[in-house]
Amino acid sequence: MGTLTVLKVKNAKLGRYGDGEKLYLEVSTSLAKKWLLRFRLNGRDREMGLGSASVISVSEARDRAATARRKIANGIDPIDDRRKSGRVPTFGAFAEEVIASREQGFRNPKHRQQWRNTLRTYAISIWDKPVNAVTTDHIQSILAPIWLTKAETASRVRGRLQKILDAAKSRGYREGDNPADWKGNLDHLLADQSTVVRRHHAAMDYEKVPAFCRQLESVGGTAAIALKFGILTAARTEEVRGAVWSEINWDNKTWDRPAERMKTKQFHQVTLSEQALEILNHQRVGQINKFVFPGSKTDRPISSLETPLDRLKVTDATVHGFRSSFRDWVGDKTEYPSDLAELCLSHILGNKTERAYRRKTAVERRRQLMQDWADYCQSANSPPVGQA
Repeated sequence: MGTLTVLKVKNAKLGRYGDGEKLYLEVSTSLAKKWLLRFRLNGRDREMGLGSASVISVSEARDRAATARRKIANGIDPIDDRRKSGRVPTFGAFAEEVIASREQGFRNPKHRQQWRNTLRTYAISIWDKPVNAVTTDHIQSILAPIWLTKAETASRVRGRLQKILDAAKSRGYREGDNPADWKGNLDHLLADQSTVVRRHHAAMDYEKVPAFCRQLESVGGTAAIALKFGILTAARTEEVRGAVWSEINWDNKTWDRPAERMKTKQFHQVTLSEQALEILNHQRVGQINKFVFPGSKTDRPISSLETPLDRLKVTDATVHGFRSSFRDWVGDKTEYPSDLAELCLSHILGNKTERAYRRKTAVERRRQLMQDWADYCQSANSPPVGQA
């Protein structure tokens, strides 16, 4: 009998724990747990994965280790024998094994968790299938529902599926082409995102936005904070991602975005609500580089704002769509003029002289509108009605 118990496995923290006879439980920095058997054969040290501890129990891990030891005693390499024997793991079990082996190279713990979250959320239909039984039809059925409505997420899911299935081939569990490959495969079955997605951004009904903002607070993490800031300011995704501290005017309570960062290629001043300022103050406390919403890599911004949508399983809305939610709310529930809402969205109106005049004279009116929008987003009560 080994030294590990069910309770010890459950409570194990970062590190490697021996069970005896070179069977180990390894806990990674993301607290993922897997079983390992170390052995030496033909003068060569080997390490054999026996599966994820979330799937394989202590007793089953011991049984697998015992089977492997018997082969070793007879001069058989259990790793090579497994490849040849046709004992193929399920996609889910193998995915856990691959993630566990790759995650040491992930600098950001959130990135490790994103791999698991996206695969468990979107690939659950193939989780219990043998990894060699996954086909292009399976991959297409996973991606098609989100390919256009959540393009960035869908692309990441496809890439992760591709890596898992590539690893399965390298381990001898699969043969032939990878069903998650894009070129010459899925590109014939799924629409070109670059031409279709830009014409349509699914928007959340503005009546659902306050409840969604409250849910964001339960998600936590930089992506959720950045997404909420984007909703409150009705900003574009790239404008939020690229926000730097030098653009924040604390005295005027504005976010001054230079022309080179704007889609319109014109300077735009965003009036900041009290709620938006609260987010900025929170981010300023933990400031690590020039970006308001820093990413995992040094001197880089956050890579995506879509993660909270994935975590909350929102499939009928996109990050960009919240701009439409804001515009619909202004038109349906307030008396603010439409051109004021368009200014808040940094849309081009009128000629150059007229635009310059509006930017200078409408600041306080825009400030009140954005504060009303933030108050609405913060509350489940009836939205405040602005004044023209």
